[in-house]
Amino acid sequence: MGWWKHDSAIVDDGAQLGDGTKVWHFSHVCAGARIGEGCSLGQGVYVGNDVAIGRNVKIQNNVSVYDAVTLEDDVFCGPSMVFTNVYNPRSAVPRKNEYRHTLVKRGATLGANCTIVCGATIGEYAFIGAGAVVKGDVTPYALMVGVPARQIGWMSRHGEKLDLPVDGQGHAACPASGERYELTGRTLRLLDATEPQA
Repeated sequence: MGWWKHDSAIVDDGAQLGDGTKVWHFSHVCAGARIGEGCSLGQGVYVGNDVAIGRNVKIQNNVSVYDAVTLEDDVFCGPSMVFTNVYNPRSAVPRKNEYRHTLVKRGATLGANCTIVCGATIGEYAFIGAGAVVKGDVTPYALMVGVPARQIGWMSRHGEKLDLPVDGQGHAACPASGERYELTGRTLRLLDATEPQA
C-alpha cells in the first residue's frame, strides 16, 4: 500500500513513513523522522529528525513537530498548535545539546493554537483546550484550559466531558460510549473499555 505525499511536499531520504500515511501540501519530513501507519500530516507541517510519531496520528495545518518530540498512537494535533524544544532560547546562544524531551501519550488531543512548553509529558487521552499554554506534566484524561493551563475537568477516551469534580471521589459514564470511570483523589481510572469509534 505504501505512503503518499503531495507533489509540493518534501520527504527527505531516510525518513520512515508507515503504510497509508499522507503528507499534504508544502509539508517537510526530515530524514530521521519515524512516522507510523495511517497518519495525516496537513498543509505546512514540519517534522524534525529526532521525532517519533505513532499510528493514526492527525497533525493539522501549520504544526511544527520539532526534534525531541514523541507522539504516541492516536494523538491529535490541532491547527497551528506549537511545540518547543528549548526552554530558554537565545539566537546568539547555541543550545541544541539542551533540548528537553516532550512526550504526548496515546489518544491525547492538543487543541488549536495551544502551546506545549518543552519537557512536559501529556498523559493518555488528556485534552488540551484551544489556546492553552501547558508548562508541565498533564494527568491522563485531564481537561486543561487557559494561560497557564489549569485542569477544569476530565475527558473520556471518546472526547466527552465526564460529570466528575477535578478532585475527589466518584464514578461517571461516558455519554457517547457508556464506558465507566472511577475518580480517586486526582486519579481517573477506566473501569471497562470498548473500542473507540473512528
